[in-house]
Amino acid sequence: MEILDIEADIVNVENDAAIYSEPNFGRRANAIDFIDFHILDRIEILQQNAKEVRQFELLEQRARKIKQSLEDIDTKLFKQLREGIRSGVPFGDIIFKYFGPDAIDEQSNEPGYDNLDNFINSLFCSSALPEATVRQEHEMVFYQQTPARIIFQLAEMAHFKPGEVFFDIGSGLGQVGMLVNLLTGAKTIGVEYEPAYCNYARNCAIELNLTGVEFINTDARKADYSHATIFFMYTPFEGEMLQQMLDILRQHAKSRIIRFFTYGPCSTTVAKQTWLKCLNGDGNHIYKLYQFTNPVLLP
Repeated sequence: MEILDIEADIVNVENDAAIYSEPNFGRRANAIDFIDFHILDRIEILQQNAKEVRQFELLEQRARKIKQSLEDIDTKLFKQLREGIRSGVPFGDIIFKYFGPDAIDEQSNEPGYDNLDNFINSLFCSSALPEATVRQEHEMVFYQQTPARIIFQLAEMAHFKPGEVFFDIGSGLGQVGMLVNLLTGAKTIGVEYEPAYCNYARNCAIELNLTGVEFINTDARKADYSHATIFFMYTPFEGEMLQQMLDILRQHAKSRIIRFFTYGPCSTTVAKQTWLKCLNGDGNHIYKLYQFTNPVLLP
């Protein structure tokens, strides 16, 4: 019975012509996940104690062949899209083609990633993800990618003006800076402690010909923020180190109005800073993007 159920699932995927159409990335991504977790995983579990081992092997081969054909479509797709970005194809047009007008759920304050993240991850760089090479300092938080929908929200909320410079503090593999640049045209700078992550981000930006994107490998507390106007943090550190970073930004707030976006647990600490005002809530929801500013120049 299990064999017949699995075979029926495989036939349903095989006969879904839409997933083989290049623009249907999301539907194809769901099909690949279905093959992985609903077909191949089931086969692996069932064939351990099954008498019909050969039948399961044939089903596995069939499923893997379908999966490979779908992945080949995506490999070709993202190669073409990277070439398009290098030649100046508007990024908004790309997103609209593959996700339509509702690329993000602006009301969602839930954790997790979706097909937009899968799309951005595949688009930005074709090389393997790097391993960390240096030991983190105490109170540094392990790298976790910012959900793409949050970056889209940031780009829309920020209303970048000509000449503004965006800093991503703890930029990791560089997705935030590259996405903000592609969505808004703003100059973006990522500050990252891990050299391997920083080099990876630089290579991605070079591959996409993003001349308005820069990545700096240094301790965030030592970076030059003299020309920064908008900041973002997805909780790169905590405790005293986070407070030290906020004290550094406070010094810059003495000479100009700055805007500060946060995501994750750091928002609650930022919301307690008396020199900052939250423009869209109380800062207590760790899965909500918050925007802060200093209402006046500080003494």
